[in-house]
Amino acid sequence: MQKKESKRYTATKAVGDLAASYSVAEAVEMLAKMPKAKFDETVEISARLGVDPKQSDQMVRGTVSLPNGSGKKVAVIVFTENPQEALDAGADAAGLADLIEKVNSGWTGFDVAISTTSAMKDVRKVARVLGPRGLMPNPKSGTVSDDIPATIKAVKGGRVEFKMDKTANIAIVIGKRSFDAKQLAENAEAAIQALVKAEPEALKGTKFIKSLTVSSTMSAGVKIDVKPYIA
Repeated sequence: MQKKESKRYTATKAVGDLAASYSVAEAVEMLAKMPKAKFDETVEISARLGVDPKQSDQMVRGTVSLPNGSGKKVAVIVFTENPQEALDAGADAAGLADLIEKVNSGWTGFDVAISTTSAMKDVRKVARVLGPRGLMPNPKSGTVSDDIPATIKAVKGGRVEFKMDKTANIAIVIGKRSFDAKQLAENAEAAIQALVKAEPEALKGTKFIKSLTVSSTMSAGVKIDVKPYIA
């Protein structure tokens, strides 16, 4: 017996051809026309990369400062010898020995962990807790810094970290469904450009970005034409 299509699926199909590829602006416009959930969905750019995830010199990670912010309230902790400076700058929690002890006890109620350079020798004690969750401060992601106020401002203001998974896929948050199409398109373009810049030097003779898709939490994906982003 043939399954009956849901109203959401039928409405999604009516938006356009999901087998085709579109410019960033066109893809975001299509997404905006799709049925929305009852909550403010997160919007992401997903990419399939032409790298070998087993090769350490082909790992892909980086950050992007979204011009229109991420739409997410980001909880930030700071490992520092000067916790008051971090708290005054907007950190949700700050400290060193006491904060390390709290994290080692299993607390991970935050989105981003920042550390001063000098504190990193102590922060390594919580690597087993933070590492598997992708929360370990890292110079490459800009979360090891001696300008704590500026780093907190950047993280809370829309700087998003991205990291490739074990299957050579990557997802970058670019905003919320409540954003207008122009805001999402600008954020998407910034995210893709940051991804292009993160191409490993060791990658030669292989197309770096194989596919790009934009989608929200409950929507179908809309393909983005990768040709403009291939050197």
